[in-house]
Amino acid sequence: MKTVNIYYFAVLRECAGKSHETRQTAARTFLDLYEEIRTLYRFPLEATRVRVALGDSYGEMDQEIVDGAEVTFIPPVAGG
Repeated sequence: MKTVNIYYFAVLRECAGKSHETRQTAARTFLDLYEEIRTLYRFPLEATRVRVALGDSYGEMDQEIVDGAEVTFIPPVAGG
């Protein structure tokens, strides 16, 4: 099991009911982690519509998770 710090924005924050959490997971990749929490919180967005950031840079959903990772799932945003 790995410990990850997850941050949520916009619709993901609304569905999760929180802006961040520390979670134990057996997920291998960030895609696996997203699918795990998508099921838990009933996120409306498929993984193909979400970006992942690791610390202060974008990552790839198929990257392997390392213990202690700081991950942000970012939904598409609109605005002007």
